[in-house]
Amino acid sequence: MNKVDPLENQYINRLQLFLYLVPVVGFFPALWTLYRREGNKEQLAVSRLAVTLAIAWLSAYTLLGTGAQVSEIFTLRLLIINSLLTSGYFIVCLSLMVQLLQGKSVRLPGFSSFAERVVRRHL
Repeated sequence: MNKVDPLENQYINRLQLFLYLVPVVGFFPALWTLYRREGNKEQLAVSRLAVTLAIAWLSAYTLLGTGAQVSEIFTLRLLIINSLLTSGYFIVCLSLMVQLLQGKSVRLPGFSSFAERVVRRHL
């Protein structure tokens, strides 16, 4: 009987966590993990964080884009804020990926606890 190498499982686990943190695309596997309620504690925590980040970014992106279309005076300002918000979302996701690769804890101060409270209640 072949035994599974524990290092291989650790590699697969880290790869899944890395996938969850991919901007925009990682939302779907993270949501699927939360929906099934399968995975270890770290996978569920990173999934909650990824889903919360993506929903917050998408909500703000939609509101700023709508505001830019409706407003005549603040159009350029809202579009600039929208682009800064999107850049920030991508930078945060990339920095979380780097933290994961370095073996550090994948948490954002304040935002991770918010994700734990909100997403755990609704999913």
